[in-house]
Amino acid sequence: AREYFESYPCPPPSTAYGMLLSAIGEVDRGRHEGAEIAIGILTEPQYSVVLRTMWRVKNRQQGPGLGTNRRPDYQELLTHTELAVWVRRGKSETAEVPLSVRVRDAVADPSLVERFGALSLGESSHLVDELSLLRAEPERVLLLVRDEEGDLTLPVWPDHVGSSTRWEQYALREHTVIHDLPDEAWTAITRPEY
Repeated sequence: AREYFESYPCPPPSTAYGMLLSAIGEVDRGRHEGAEIAIGILTEPQYSVVLRTMWRVKNRQQGPGLGTNRRPDYQELLTHTELAVWVRRGKSETAEVPLSVRVRDAVADPSLVERFGALSLGESSHLVDELSLLRAEPERVLLLVRDEEGDLTLPVWPDHVGSSTRWEQYALREHTVIHDLPDEAWTAITRPEY
């Protein structure tokens, strides 16, 4: 939709990976390339809509955000969402200390982490309330699974400068055995192959 920015029903793998890097204070997104993550929605998300001012370049004679170069747009947000993000060392992760260990250590003792800014999932206004280890196995979870016929096309490795973003097809599927995630729930966070 042109004037209504819909939200994904869950964060893409690239967004969850970026949040984990921020949580451990890692500024080099390639440091843990190859790590594998799985994402599950634990609660039914609530949708909110906010009105934002969007900047566009429609008239080069007007300054940024002035006149026809700005307009109101609606943006959909997920609120009251609880997620589970599992992390494991991937086959191609070469970091000496894997992301999974760094995340576990950061959650256990946040004073060990040197980081800056608020923890968010995507834009800086999409704040994370709490980051903790999964306390108990939930009764059910909607797992994000790779599925060539799935209805979600999500970024795995974004490239905001060039045109080499890596995308994959996914679907959300109900799953009940959390300690044994299926292979299709795991996504390796890697750049596109050429």
